[in-house]
Amino acid sequence: MPFSAIYPDVKIPEVDLWGLMFEKEREEKFPSDQVIYRDAITSRFYSYSEFHNAAIAFGQGLRSEWEWQKGEIMTLFVPNSIDIPVIIYGTFFAGGIVSPANPSYSVDELAFQLRDNGTKAIATFKSLLPVVTAAAEKLGISPQRIILLGDERDPSSRFKHFDQIARPKSALLDDRPREILDPDRDLAFLVYSSGTTGLPKGVMLSHRNIVANVLMVASSVGKSYNWKDDKLIGILPFYHIYGLTCLIHQPLYRGIEMVAMERFDLEAFLRTVQNAQITFAYVAPPVLVHLASNPIVDKFDLSSLRMVTSGAAPLTRELVDTVHSRLKIRINQAYGLSETSPITHTQPWDEWYSSVGSVGKLMPNLMAKYLSPEGAEVPSGENGELCLKGPSIFKGYWKNKEGTAISFTVDGYYKTGDVGYHDNKENFYITDRVKELIKYKGFQVAPAELEGILISHPSVNDVAVIGVDQEHTEVPRAYIVVPNGIEKSSTTADAIRTWMDAKMSSHKRLRGGIRFVDEIPKSAAGKILRRNLKDAAKQERISSKAKL
Repeated sequence: MPFSAIYPDVKIPEVDLWGLMFEKEREEKFPSDQVIYRDAITSRFYSYSEFHNAAIAFGQGLRSEWEWQKGEIMTLFVPNSIDIPVIIYGTFFAGGIVSPANPSYSVDELAFQLRDNGTKAIATFKSLLPVVTAAAEKLGISPQRIILLGDERDPSSRFKHFDQIARPKSALLDDRPREILDPDRDLAFLVYSSGTTGLPKGVMLSHRNIVANVLMVASSVGKSYNWKDDKLIGILPFYHIYGLTCLIHQPLYRGIEMVAMERFDLEAFLRTVQNAQITFAYVAPPVLVHLASNPIVDKFDLSSLRMVTSGAAPLTRELVDTVHSRLKIRINQAYGLSETSPITHTQPWDEWYSSVGSVGKLMPNLMAKYLSPEGAEVPSGENGELCLKGPSIFKGYWKNKEGTAISFTVDGYYKTGDVGYHDNKENFYITDRVKELIKYKGFQVAPAELEGILISHPSVNDVAVIGVDQEHTEVPRAYIVVPNGIEKSSTTADAIRTWMDAKMSSHKRLRGGIRFVDEIPKSAAGKILRRNLKDAAKQERISSKAKL
């Protein structure tokens, strides 16, 4: 039988995100001048009422300046900024869809997403204009549809700042009401998740998906923090669904101040926690590694931190123990995917230590079951592929009916691709992955994508990429067959890596190195046998430790 959540289900109202945030009576009675988003460096901020007005003005501007239509897509190509929520909710006001993109993308990577989603406009930083304009030019997107946010302006005035769009030329603001959206059918976000085929897939998240996840979190672990006593720090990337839901929507719905950092920098993070008296942080495991061992941590007072929630990769008891012993900070773990809006499991705050290693308990409104490789349901305590069903599960993959169909069971459960089990205390564990994705510091890296690039190098005859463990994360490693006459040397490896680095985002670099082999292990059907390579990597790691 499928497993259900220990928490009582929460009622999901028939409203879109705008309606939830501004028109439905707020459950937490915070004042309208409550600060919601604050910049960690400049201290610039939006209160709830200021943010509401800014989002309306931008949404009105989209309709009057650009004649924005329902269902059109705004692409965000920008690091963290407190202006991002204005762009998002202004786009919702005008009936649009938001498609965030990783700001470390190359021109070709960004151009793929823009082509695939058919974007109408791009919001970015001035510093990223060289990449954005080059990608836009490839697709014939007008420079007039590129807008800036943040504190920098374009001195040439070629590219408008978003607040120039938000202020229509007419003296009177457009007084048409906002676009009313169907929460179940209309998309809020089109986020891109790497697929094992190598090309990113657009994950279609409806307004109902995100509304459900916001309410599911608020009604369960969300009860442990509130607007009167807590402040969040925003270091997760806002272009990722983890950051979108936890650092943009949750604070806005709950009235909790979120102090945003443009990008993670350890010293700036520590200083912000100390000076802003941050009480709660969402992080990925590499941040905890710093907190466990970096000597600079001792220079700062982090005593305000009541809890840190880690996601994107498993935690070890050793790491949790080390951080808690050093700083007395409690650490719990959460689990989710882009396809689940994202959070599906988290450890209750009062159980943070008793179930270290688990991803916690199932969120309300969700059902879960585990399937064997043959598709049969397995009982509690036995490993199987985790499958999930509920209101936060995505609508499918953009323009990819086949990919959508194979991702669901016949009875409507989403197949996560993660293998694990469920214990008799309602804790869920993730032990392996069916899918081949490499998870580097929370980023997803598709081996097939890297292989597709590497095979075009003249020194590569055949190649396979796997993830190998390194400092509490996975990193890509390439196994390469070279043509006759090419040396299997460090010089050749360095040349291939340098060439590859210029073509890919930072998180896709071959940090696990290059290994030269005589042949790539493959099945009779030609499928790469990655498990053989993983076993070889494991033996190499054991041998290297034995020599120390």
